[in-house]
Amino acid sequence: MDRVIKTNQAFYETPWRKQIQWIIFFMVLLLLFGLIAGIYLSINADATTIGRQIQNDRIRIQELENKIADQESHLAILLSATEMEKRAIDMGFHYAKPDEILYLAVEGYRKPTHAVMASETENFLPSSVPVMTAEFTQTIWDLVKEKISFADLLNR
Repeated sequence: MDRVIKTNQAFYETPWRKQIQWIIFFMVLLLLFGLIAGIYLSINADATTIGRQIQNDRIRIQELENKIADQESHLAILLSATEMEKRAIDMGFHYAKPDEILYLAVEGYRKPTHAVMASETENFLPSSVPVMTAEFTQTIWDLVKEKISFADLLNR
């Protein structure tokens, strides 16, 4: 029996076993720390990549807006009266002389009339004036008197 106790005591008290346990514990902590750090770095890398894509997209949007504005101003120049006149003259058009103008009478055409404004003498009140109920015409003092007289009737 004494031999068994000594064997068990030797088995449990060997220093290298405790050192291995501490090393394993330290390695597990190191592994967990590395795993957490890896996840953190992965998330930050994804966020940085997406942020950079957003910046690039904003730059691209600004470039497109500038290009659109430039093309709109170029179109405005092309459609200006002076440019249109130059192109019309280059194509052979010229200003019409009074004897070159031909007026046509179109049957059934009516000359547009001016807008007729409402007469100032007409009364623009609605045909039926809405009647307001007593709740909307009653003053606060009338309401207080009514409540007081109603309370007096209840107390009698």
